Amino acid sequence: MSVERIKDNLPRILVVDDELAIRRFLHTVLSAEEFTLHEAENGHAGLAAAAAFRPDVILLDLGLPDLDGIEVILRIREWSQVPIIILSVRDREDDKVGALDAGADDYLTKPFGVGELLARIRAALRRSLHEVPEPLFISNDLQVDLGNRLVTVADAEISLTPTEYDILRLLVSHAGKVLTHRQILKQVWGATNLEQPHVLRVNISNLRRKLECDPSRPQHIITEPGVGYRLK
Repeated sequence: MSVERIKDNLPRILVVDDELAIRRFLHTVLSAEEFTLHEAENGHAGLAAAAAFRPDVILLDLGLPDLDGIEVILRIREWSQVPIIILSVRDREDDKVGALDAGADDYLTKPFGVGELLARIRAALRRSLHEVPEPLFISNDLQVDLGNRLVTVADAEISLTPTEYDILRLLVSHAGKVLTHRQILKQVWGATNLEQPHVLRVNISNLRRKLECDPSRPQHIITEPGVGYRLK
């Protein structure tokens, strides 16, 4: 494990990956964006660094030589809510769902675009700085006033059912973060309704019909295929 850059008042990024080439690539990319970087080449070193370095975001590979990435997530979640973004060659839906359900905040499949990685990091940093959602959420023409339960699109008030509003409020509270189907079902309908994804799909479809200019090409509620949804 090695500290690549240490500067005061810069966001701290911990990279946990056993591939030297990936760590070098991330060093080049993130150094150009003025982050403080720390590296760990296996799970145990990553856990120690997470406790000592106190990163603002962790970039974690799942295929580590000593611990599975899922185990690393679970151990970190015992004491910290630091944003964790998975960077992995594993592209199966069950791998993505398993990591997100274990407590990861986001998931990118290798190879990934630099622009998308940086956007996901910025979103994670914004969430960590605003753990309590802002009273007013604004994204392009969509505005959600959580205090007054008021939703508008292009200044026109939108009428939502209680369930639709609860889903939207949950997405707003985790804007930029992927929420799995099970996470949304549990939060909105309770633990006894985790095996009813069709109910969620119907409500998401209704939300898009009310919020999106073109529901077939959504700009706000983004589908992560086989995994869940993300509010852009």
